[in-house]
Amino acid sequence: MLCRAALSPLVRSPGWCFVLSPHAIAAISRLYLPYHTQRLRNESIRCWSNIPFITMPLSRAHGKSFAHRSELKHAKRIVVKLGSAVVTRGDECGLALGRLASIVEQVSVLQNQGREMMIVTSGAVAFGKQRLRHEILLSQSVRQALHSGQSQLKDMAIPVLEARACAAAGQSGLMALYEAMFTQYSICAAQILVTNLDFHDEQKRRNLNGTLHELLRMNIVPIINTNDAVVPPPEPNSDLQGVNVISVKDNDSLAARLAVEMKTDLLIVLSDVEGLFDSPPGSDDAKLIDIFYPGDQQSVTFGTKSRVGMGGMEAKVKAALWALQGGTSVVIANGTHPKISGHVITDIVDGKKVGTFFSEVKPAGPTVEQQAEMARTGGRTLAALQPEQRAEIICRLADLLTDQREEILLANKKDLEEAENKGRLALPLLKRLSLSTSKLNSLAIGLRQIAASSQDSVGRVIRRTRIAKDLELEQVSALAIASGNGLLLKGGKEAAYSNQILHHLTQEALSIHGVKDAVQLVNTREEVEDLCRLDKLIDLIIPRGSSQLVRDIQKAAKGIPVMGHSEGICHVYVDTDASVEKVTRIIRDSKCEYPAACNALETLLIHRDLLRTPLFDQIIDMLRVEQVKIHAGPKFASYLTFSPSEVKSLRTEYGDLECCIEVVDSVQEAVEHIHKYGSSHTDVIITENEKTAQFFLQHVDSACVFWNASTRFSDGYRFGLGAEVGISTSRIHARGPVGIEGLLTTKWLLRGDNHVVSDFSEHGSMKYLHESLPLPQRHTS
Repeated sequence: MLCRAALSPLVRSPGWCFVLSPHAIAAISRLYLPYHTQRLRNESIRCWSNIPFITMPLSRAHGKSFAHRSELKHAKRIVVKLGSAVVTRGDECGLALGRLASIVEQVSVLQNQGREMMIVTSGAVAFGKQRLRHEILLSQSVRQALHSGQSQLKDMAIPVLEARACAAAGQSGLMALYEAMFTQYSICAAQILVTNLDFHDEQKRRNLNGTLHELLRMNIVPIINTNDAVVPPPEPNSDLQGVNVISVKDNDSLAARLAVEMKTDLLIVLSDVEGLFDSPPGSDDAKLIDIFYPGDQQSVTFGTKSRVGMGGMEAKVKAALWALQGGTSVVIANGTHPKISGHVITDIVDGKKVGTFFSEVKPAGPTVEQQAEMARTGGRTLAALQPEQRAEIICRLADLLTDQREEILLANKKDLEEAENKGRLALPLLKRLSLSTSKLNSLAIGLRQIAASSQDSVGRVIRRTRIAKDLELEQVSALAIASGNGLLLKGGKEAAYSNQILHHLTQEALSIHGVKDAVQLVNTREEVEDLCRLDKLIDLIIPRGSSQLVRDIQKAAKGIPVMGHSEGICHVYVDTDASVEKVTRIIRDSKCEYPAACNALETLLIHRDLLRTPLFDQIIDMLRVEQVKIHAGPKFASYLTFSPSEVKSLRTEYGDLECCIEVVDSVQEAVEHIHKYGSSHTDVIITENEKTAQFFLQHVDSACVFWNASTRFSDGYRFGLGAEVGISTSRIHARGPVGIEGLLTTKWLLRGDNHVVSDFSEHGSMKYLHESLPLPQRHTS
């Protein structure tokens, strides 16, 4: 088979030639011939147009469909079926040109990646209806003007147009439109019209097959449609009678038959709905089915078909299952939604969770949506437990971390060995992945801290107000195991073994009070972006990982709040009044104690007056002894004849034994530098001048601001919050290290006695008091 990169030289070289079959020559549109010569002269457009030219190793043995969405990126041969609702305007007369242009662009992108694209399209009837209506109106207007005068024009009626006539009138225009659009991307398209007989007649079927293969070999996009001008009615009781029999009664069944006939890897069916729902879309509690398996159709209630076109969702599902049986993967998705239609095809091929994916491989465990439902239900049960019961669960988990320490460390050792063998983690990340006895002991201590402080977390009365006589309002903390939240955990693949055993121990602890399902570990191939779409099931996302991971989640989670920080660019400012004994000790701990942590020092700010002093020399000597690589900020570099490498960006989180040194002229300039280049995580001043320190503490707008203390104190465990849930640099709700309190929300409880708002109107019998009441005595242990 000829690769795309070799096609153009092969065509023009006098020493090479290739033969076109008569079927292929007949299929190529006449529209191709006028610009044939010009196209050869401009063949370089293929490689240098705005559509990226990528050669991809796309090859696989056909015969079995893909089991998972993530495998769709390996699809080589793809059929895109465009339903009538996708290509037709809302008035059902004419084409939706914007959507069609977007689809052509996406198909062109995939074609230029080296894939073999085919389109099964509707639209000829709508296009023909528009043309015929125009001709009829023009004809009638002339006759009316000649015989009845202009006053009769508004009374003209347009007769009902026969669909076959509309198809005959619209087919050439539809193809001309496709040809013009694909020409913009230097891609040739060819038209093929078929009927049911073309598949049932063996000779015609072989001819069709040969034509399509020849077109694909020449890097031409076949555009296939049923010949609606002459198509006979479907044969009764012949539909879906096995792999080799399917009645081509609409473009859904045509696309399925074509996909199997051509041994296609993927069939994308675009319609006017998001995919397959468990009940008619728009009905109460209708849920989009992410993955559909053969045999599941009994649990689905189908609605009516779309406003245009021949087939409804039931026809699409039958065709999809038939294609799946023949070895072709299928996705049904929305091709009309303005926010997603511009990238729906490429998203599907990228393996993103779009529409309904048909798979023959049913997972052993629950889907991620089912896990989220289980976590939510379990969380509500957890919140209803007594505080002593929740504390008991947490203490049990702390005991298990100690008792099962050897098993945990063994699982973690497997993760470390795999990561080292594959070489996929840098040394700082390997350190973060590594567990130790001391880490587990610290975690157990933190859990017991949470258990001790969580007795009054959920249900604690925060405010009491007497609204009026016998009408009292309470604001209580609600919701997180200590605060009553269900958890859906998605760990990194590099920590798979560690995650599994820790999750097992967590569920074992939860089981003592029957709330095992409250914490779920996602083991499926769901991407983070897919989880961020579960806005109806997830209330809050807490990302823990690299700054890139956090940024990706913040970008993807458009409907879910994200509590986290994208970067940990922490500063230490050394003032002129800094203590010599404190400076090197605090800087060493901030940078070298655990350089991979997000609260490690990244930029060291030095007052200008300290340059070329013994204190400055001590700082540099200490960093060199600790093997810290130094990068010079622009101002610092200007003071040195032989400077370290100048920093590329002052907004860098190194996460290793590296840091930037920059010079400032005052504490005010240090504050300005932190605000401009920092990430609002943790920033420190080292000084003995209390006035300077207070200025720094008051003016630096970060989650954690310290005086004469290491940045590494920015941690939930060290703050006494127990095992830290995360770090937040947002300016609302929780900020800084987040423990139980940061996960709590509130709810209002109002207790009345036949109270109604109308009694408090201007002429009512009651008046608002709004008296603050004392809070109940908190439980202490």
